[in-house]
This record gives sequence, C-alpha cells and structure tokens, in this order.
Amino acid sequence: MKKVLMTNMSSKGQVVIPNEFRKSLGLTAGSPLAVFTDGSNLMFKPVQLPKVEDFESLLRESRKAARAAGLKRSDIRKIIKKVRSER
Repeated sequence: MKKVLMTNMSSKGQVVIPNEFRKSLGLTAGSPLAVFTDGSNLMFKPVQLPKVEDFESLLRESRKAARAAGLKRSDIRKIIKKVRSER
C-alpha cells in the first residue's frame, strides 16, 4: 500500500473516504463500492458497472447463438424455468 490516511466511522456506520483517495480513484457521490472482509480487515473496491450498450451487445450475441443452435423462445423459457427451480 502506497499511502495510509486516517478516517473515522460515524455512529451510523458511515465512513468518509479521504478526498485525496476519492480524486485519485475518480470516485464521486453514488460511486458503487464493493466491501470485503477477512474477519479483521476491510477493503473497499470501486466497482465499474457495465454500460447498457454492453448488455445490448450480449443480448444480440445470445440471440444469434440461440438461433444457430435451433432454440426457440419457448425452449429458452423452459430452460430458465428449470434452472430457477433447481436453486
């Protein structure tokens, strides 16, 4: 770790991330963070959410693959239903 700065936790469990770290990581209000623990340490990791365009691209590719495999919408619905029931 290159740098250590101190912060405090509020009575509501809120933690202020030092401005220097926010700026260097490009964090702004509402930035999603994953929080990890090993039982004695905490780690906050910025999460880059995928763009809607990425999902649309995956959807197009999935549809092409389903057509190439000869699957119909009804087949896919059955598969989804089966997988969900196995949970």
